[in-house]
Amino acid sequence: MPKLVDHEERRAHIIDALLRVAADTGLHAVTMRSVAVEAGVSVRLVQYYFDTKEQLLLAALTRLAVRMGERVRERVRATGPSTAPRDIVEAVLLEAVPTDEESRTFHLVYTEYAVLSVTDPALADQSFLAAPNEMEDFLVGQLTAAQQAGDTDPRLDARQEAVVLLAVSAGLGLSVLLGQRTTSDAVAVLRYHLGRLFPGSGASDGCGKSGHANQRRP
Repeated sequence: MPKLVDHEERRAHIIDALLRVAADTGLHAVTMRSVAVEAGVSVRLVQYYFDTKEQLLLAALTRLAVRMGERVRERVRATGPSTAPRDIVEAVLLEAVPTDEESRTFHLVYTEYAVLSVTDPALADQSFLAAPNEMEDFLVGQLTAAQQAGDTDPRLDARQEAVVLLAVSAGLGLSVLLGQRTTSDAVAVLRYHLGRLFPGSGASDGCGKSGHANQRRP
């Protein structure tokens, strides 16, 4: 009896091959053939699931965004059910800093895609902004909760502060990719900024507990 083909599994296999190629050679150098070679399949099979390179790139971006969302939720859950907003904010922002191979690949490919989409209309996709917008709204909610709890200055504009936090974390993530600073140094800068925003609160150890920032590194 012929073996049933799991099309979603095969699509995922091809997308994962693209991500490996992109992480090694850069998104601009990815071709249907290089992806096929990495996946161990024919170019025709890649084209069966993805008519164009652009479709393949967008599918890979979607897969990355979904996985990033899962990682953020995992970090937030790890802080515990009664964690202060400050620790939840830190957990979310830490996902913008490459701390392992998966997050490094995400930020490398995501950054390259953002640059390419500026000049290539075929790659322009408004859904690209969905995840950042959702994260911004989530941070606004946490900052508002912190203001109501008296953990941060009630006069601050929660929306503006959320935008600043995301810009800081994104910039730190890029500096790690470029080798300007280490992951530990980037995390220390992030926690320093959070310490100013949440005066009197200790840095999170990733488990919802407070303590001195210099005693912990992811």
